[in-house]
Amino acid sequence: MASHQLIDAYLASLARRLPADTVDELADGLLETWHHHLADGLTADRAARAAIAEFGAADRIADEFVAQAPGRRTARLLLLTGPVMGACWGTSLIATKVWTWPIPAALGVAYPAVLLATVALLVGAATSRRSYRRTRLGGLAALVLIVLDAAMIGAVGMLAPTVVWLMAVAVAASVVRIGLAIRALPHALTS
Repeated sequence: MASHQLIDAYLASLARRLPADTVDELADGLLETWHHHLADGLTADRAARAAIAEFGAADRIADEFVAQAPGRRTARLLLLTGPVMGACWGTSLIATKVWTWPIPAALGVAYPAVLLATVALLVGAATSRRSYRRTRLGGLAALVLIVLDAAMIGAVGMLAPTVVWLMAVAVAASVVRIGLAIRALPHALTS
């Protein structure tokens, strides 16, 4: 399909910030609008300007796509669950005296370090305003949280000397978060 240099420049600007399939969809609509204006008798330049004006500024469109990115939404959802998860697991681990469990020291350091790094990824994805690529960190963080939650559930099953009701609540909360993360993962990683 023939195009115009203004439209090509506009789409190139979007391509620097958005996924290729999104830009392809926008290109179809923009070119259709341009052809509509050409059919109405506008010159190629005026038709291109009119089509671009109807679409709006490229930065504004890209910012709106970033704001609605699935990875960003996933990151925000997972960040909202963080305090609840921390309270559930923290109280249950304190109640069962986790410091007396036979946990290797390296694992005792690695788990919280990975958790903090994951929170940093979530914050990066959730606060992204201009980078669609950065929103995809939400999908990566969701994947890591699935592994961390599963590891915590497994550790409780293998190492906890007793299971208290608080631990049952924490396990249930982790299972729910795993389900939410699995459901959001395909969109957060590929969109």
